[in-house]
Amino acid sequence: MNFATLRAPAQRLFMSMLFNTTALQTVVLLVLSNLFMTVAWYAHLKHLNAYPWWIAALASWGVALFEYLLQVPANRIGFTLMTLPQLKILQEVITLAVFVPFAVLYMKEPMSWNYLWAGCCLLGAVYFIFKG
Repeated sequence: MNFATLRAPAQRLFMSMLFNTTALQTVVLLVLSNLFMTVAWYAHLKHLNAYPWWIAALASWGVALFEYLLQVPANRIGFTLMTLPQLKILQEVITLAVFVPFAVLYMKEPMSWNYLWAGCCLLGAVYFIFKG
């Protein structure tokens, strides 16, 4: 068995999901949810560092509310098409895809090859969790 025959079922699944409205809604809502989650988890490190931790926690909880308002419907919609493990791996891939630009562009963290290697590991997880 060669790489092309291993890749074909995953490509078909990806293409069918790409053009599936349910999958697209799930991905868009999860991306937006992750934007709020990333801000809630990390932006206080840049902007509220001089304040007590509980101020940062309250601010983060306020932002996290919007994350949950997007994440819960995303998972409910996605669960009609995907299994729970597939939803979780999709969430992790989106988390990394949102986090890396946030860390580099917003938090001014240096770009690292480790982001690429982590992404490659997640692609492996995607393959194994979505293969039929």
